[in-house]
Amino acid sequence: MEELIDILLESNNYDVRKTNNARWIDQKCAIDVVSVIADCIIDYVKENDDIDSWFTAKDIWDHPYSAEVIGDYFNKVHILNTNARNEYDKFFAQPIELLAYSNVLLKYKKGNRNFYRINNYNILEYISFSEKFAYKFLVKYISKVLYDSDLLDSFEDFFVNQTPEQYKETKEKFVTFTISHTPINNAVEVRRIFIKVLNPLACFNKSLGTRGGHISKEIITFPDLRYAQKNFRDIYANKPGDKTRKEWERTPDYKHLVNVIEHKTNKAMKFLRQFNQKYRNGFSEVCDEHKGIGTQLHHIFPRSRFPELSYCYENIIVLTPDQHLLYAHPNNHTSEISIPYQKIMLKEKCKRIDENISNDSVETIFSFDSLVQILNKGFDKEYDIVDNTYTNSLSIIEECYSDIL
Repeated sequence: MEELIDILLESNNYDVRKTNNARWIDQKCAIDVVSVIADCIIDYVKENDDIDSWFTAKDIWDHPYSAEVIGDYFNKVHILNTNARNEYDKFFAQPIELLAYSNVLLKYKKGNRNFYRINNYNILEYISFSEKFAYKFLVKYISKVLYDSDLLDSFEDFFVNQTPEQYKETKEKFVTFTISHTPINNAVEVRRIFIKVLNPLACFNKSLGTRGGHISKEIITFPDLRYAQKNFRDIYANKPGDKTRKEWERTPDYKHLVNVIEHKTNKAMKFLRQFNQKYRNGFSEVCDEHKGIGTQLHHIFPRSRFPELSYCYENIIVLTPDQHLLYAHPNNHTSEISIPYQKIMLKEKCKRIDENISNDSVETIFSFDSLVQILNKGFDKEYDIVDNTYTNSLSIIEECYSDIL
């Protein structure tokens, strides 16, 4: 899929000096917002049974699926609330404008209304599947716009020379450029947009970025790129100290986290089913005597006990019905798990991860570091989660089961 993105970007000239379009990226264009809005567009055209239909940002805003997802995902005021109209107008319009400028969507103007249509369904669907994929797209897209606009060198200078002086020079060059070549004449507004340009690239370069209008004190990380910056890796991480776990589970904040995880899990399972069908011809990921076509998706560490792991690709495995209901869950008791078969599944997942990483012609969606993070959570361990390999991941799995099998 990254190759398709490269083809799209290389086939377009995004020079802002020529387009004079300041809305190629905007303040609401965080990785999670772009991904969710792409998801809402995909659902809208499927619901209308016409992927070539034209739509407005308001059409996506009014779509029932959007109300459900946005409310669950961002814990925001209901999108039909008239008091939130201005906020939601930007929330939908800005990511859609980004997708149109990139040419993932087509756009035409009639009167004062913008109409859009999907131009590249595969890339839009890819962005919709996860924040990680939206991030990959945004890094490539932002870099290409900056390159075409002769601004990339200034940003690269900052990533090499991480000083307040170079940060100020890069930011002010972006501000001056935007005011000179677009209708925006407010430096404060441009500086807010600058955050959405610099920080994805900073995260990609593992460097300092911007925070609070200044050079950041720490390296920009993936969670910094979200609009909703809560950490969902641990559903209990945000539990107030004065509440018991049961009290916390009755609060709106906890229910919001559950809704977010449910949404992410459904998208992850949908994507993995399609990925397995495309690249493994739909076969089970466990190659034992019961191998065959995999129709079941199973959480290696149970969804009920580890909800924060339920949307991690490395914790979801494709199985045949027999593997799932006779072995992963002994004798079809879905509330039980087979510890020996769990170990088998983890070792087989290791092989699938290694295959994925080693195959340059396939999108890399797995990582051993993520697998070790999952093992740490599932077994309450503290193994290093940096630079893991197939060999040491297998060794960690063996160690985790050494005391229980």
